Amino acid sequence: MRGKVVAITGASRGIGAAAARIFAAAGARVALLARSGDAVGALAAELGGGALALACDMGNADQVAAAMDTIASQCGGLDVLIGNAGVIEPIARISDCDPAAWSAAVDINLKGVFYGMRAAIPLMRGKGGTIITVSSGAAHNPLEGWSAYCASKAGAAMLTRAAHLEEGGNGLRIMGLSPGTVATGMQVTIKASGINPVSQLDPAVHIPADWPARTLLWMCGSGGDAHLGQEISLRDDGIRRAVGLIA
Repeated sequence: MRGKVVAITGASRGIGAAAARIFAAAGARVALLARSGDAVGALAAELGGGALALACDMGNADQVAAAMDTIASQCGGLDVLIGNAGVIEPIARISDCDPAAWSAAVDINLKGVFYGMRAAIPLMRGKGGTIITVSSGAAHNPLEGWSAYCASKAGAAMLTRAAHLEEGGNGLRIMGLSPGTVATGMQVTIKASGINPVSQLDPAVHIPADWPARTLLWMCGSGGDAHLGQEISLRDDGIRRAVGLIA
């Protein structure tokens, strides 16, 4: 990844922060996007190497477009976009869910993926690039209390397929990664809700955040070529072995 520019959304914590460290260690110049400017600023300072911190609400199209313009001007282009930003809340049954909270989740989990792609694709078209959406098993399986998360992730999964259909012929590599349950702050929120079987899981079963981060790096190389326009599941032991996560 040396000499490559990698933008990571939701980079202040969890999978996003782990990916920032993995890509930076591989030689990439990373641009870190998150609503918390202080958090990504601290991470950028830790990483060095010209890491760029951008306070950005992925649910705001103008902020996303401005962030991508800044990356292009300060870094000279964009080679990889990791669409990782996402929220699990609101966790509530449909009949009890606050409409504003439900809409806000869609703004980040679905519209934010669209805004990122819309701004990044023109920077990559013709010269090549990779866009990876961090998906979820919830995109394909309904779960009680997660209607906003399931619906928005399902939309983002189809959006990712549509983007590769449109731009694969223009040199872009677009695909998704479903990491399974990961030991991040989101799992703490899920556990506290006590709703649906995921909240009852033993925390010991969750994989560390560096596993999906290392898989994202692998997907940017030749390993991802067989999965363009598709969604990789990190629950698949074959993928885990290919990435080098297990023997």
